[in-house]
Amino acid sequence: MPGQKSRQTRRAALATLGSGLALGLPGVALAERPWNNDNIAGAMGDLSFTLTRAEDGREVTAQDYRGKVTLLYFGYTFCPDICPTTLANVATILESLGKEASDVRFLFVTVDPNRDTLKVLKDYAAAFAPQVVGLRGTANQLARLARRYHTTYSVHPSPDPSEYKVTHSSAIYVFDQKGKIRLLITSLASAKPKIKGTERDLRRLIAQGPGRGFFGWLAGGL
Repeated sequence: MPGQKSRQTRRAALATLGSGLALGLPGVALAERPWNNDNIAGAMGDLSFTLTRAEDGREVTAQDYRGKVTLLYFGYTFCPDICPTTLANVATILESLGKEASDVRFLFVTVDPNRDTLKVLKDYAAAFAPQVVGLRGTANQLARLARRYHTTYSVHPSPDPSEYKVTHSSAIYVFDQKGKIRLLITSLASAKPKIKGTERDLRRLIAQGPGRGFFGWLAGGL
């Protein structure tokens, strides 16, 4: 099979360059280092959705983000703690990436479209980083997307804001430039967020992308 043959070719290339480990060749070392976040490659389907982008009101799909390392997150703008903490940490990581941040997109999908209008979402996303994209969908679009990635949420509306209850996961799903699931980040809303570790993981995924040369190709198969 083509995929198996490609992996075998990468292994052969790595074997040929075995002596490079002793010399500290950066591409080989990068390929063998374990991930800092949970490696869930192959555990879920490719990135796939149809939603409305808050920035311009345009309907977008996963194809619009091919070529970028894409982070998918389910939240809501009225969230008092988990969402702002997560997004503040994401903004810190993106800033640390410097120019490489242009190769990353963070998709913030609201689970509370009743209150999160496109304008509200647009302003919320813009408050954190240029790479944060607010997305809004119909109830059916949102439910399909949540099922695809085995996440849960619930919304219990109330005229009393103190009784308006929303629950959602704090996990971030990370996809590579081809839309393949790669990592699950679970620490960015916690007391001990993996800031540096996540930055290293994102740099590694960026390095594995198209046009990154031989070592990026080699790292992508391991």
